[in-house]
Amino acid sequence: MSGSPSAPADAAAGPASTAHESLPKAARRQVGALARALVTPSYPATPLFARSPRRWVRRVPYGVAMILTAILLPVSAQVLTSEYGVGGGVATLFGVAQSTPLLLSVTRPLQAWWIVLLSDIVCALMVLGTTDPDRQVWPWPPAALIGYLFLLLALALREPPRTLVAVWLVTGVAGVALGVAFPERSNGSNVVLFVFSGVVLLVVGALRERGDARRRLAEQETISEAERARRTLLEERARIARELHDVVAHHMSVITVQADSAPYRIGGLPAEAEREFSTIAATARQSLAEMRRLLGVLRGAETRGERAPQPGLRQVPQLVEATVRAGIPTTLTVAEDVAGLEPLPQAVGLSAYRIVQEALANVVRHAPGAATRVSISAVSADSADSADSAVSAQDRSALTVLVVNGPPESTPTRPVETSGTGHGLVGMVERVRLVGGTLDTGPLPDGGFRVAARLPLTDLEQREETDPS
Repeated sequence: MSGSPSAPADAAAGPASTAHESLPKAARRQVGALARALVTPSYPATPLFARSPRRWVRRVPYGVAMILTAILLPVSAQVLTSEYGVGGGVATLFGVAQSTPLLLSVTRPLQAWWIVLLSDIVCALMVLGTTDPDRQVWPWPPAALIGYLFLLLALALREPPRTLVAVWLVTGVAGVALGVAFPERSNGSNVVLFVFSGVVLLVVGALRERGDARRRLAEQETISEAERARRTLLEERARIARELHDVVAHHMSVITVQADSAPYRIGGLPAEAEREFSTIAATARQSLAEMRRLLGVLRGAETRGERAPQPGLRQVPQLVEATVRAGIPTTLTVAEDVAGLEPLPQAVGLSAYRIVQEALANVVRHAPGAATRVSISAVSADSADSADSAVSAQDRSALTVLVVNGPPESTPTRPVETSGTGHGLVGMVERVRLVGGTLDTGPLPDGGFRVAARLPLTDLEQREETDPS
């Protein structure tokens, strides 16, 4: 019992000591991270502005580097010779060391910075013994200071913020160390370089980060748009699968009933025939059960309304009436030859209805008040050579759906949407692919829009034989 009171005290002291030790440890970790940043250049070593689509922009860094090198090299050598009393050969060597790394800065600015920094420090130490120090700018000569700032500009366009902070601190430490070691020679150029280098690194680095953020945002928007298009495609395919179930289930149910009732409707059937009909009925029931299980996966709790009978061509007039009530002057023309195609395959009738529905919805959203024409006709093989038909002679007949609208009227009513994503056309394409047809959409010269679909009525087997793809 005597040891229990001391346990909480020890426990309380533990976190305090840990917190006390964590501060130096955190400082060492930050210093180590800055040191690693100074020796770890960005990878890969692509040139500055390499991502620009314009060729002349990609060449700008090379042109600027060559011009600066051509100017600063002789100027540095001349200033070191005339103002600092350095020999011509040594002055030229320092001019090369301080200027030519600008050419390297286009692709490897961090390596170029190390070369320039070391050469500037060595040059500052070498000119200490020259005469008339009052007329000399020390420790950084003017030409070296200008080249250093342009080098930092390239560095800020390439390296991450941690590296820029480390470079700025090293620049300040080097200038302060030289100023403290030789106070009688220092005349403030070290402070000027420290301040101006901070401004250049901060401003250019911030502008680059802003540009990178905008580019990442644009890329994310592109990815999001592609993902929305993909999701729309998957949703439309799932919807088509649900509707196909309703179409195919009807035929499978008829097969089941016919197979079950065949022995009663047709008298005197052999035992083998009765067993065959029984097998057909059992297979049909099993297929129906499998389809219902698949439908349970596709349908969610929110899709109960889709279990109603699927619409077809007979419901198109209702769509047109609803569009007229929405303020769109719409006319419907159904050719007389369409009645001769009844009964239409349910997949074709449903696809035609959905195409008209989506086309009229687009008119309401994007072109309020535009005069719209809906035309439904049939094209048979006999008219395949006519100028108005694109149906091949291999097709027995096809259903054509045409929805054309003019430009939006200049009314106070504004469009619901001023720009489309094209997702609505995804459903039309899938509907047409479902029945092996073709779809043609696009704007008209007068500002309107046209949707034309051809839905073959040929049996699936015949279409597969004529179009193996």
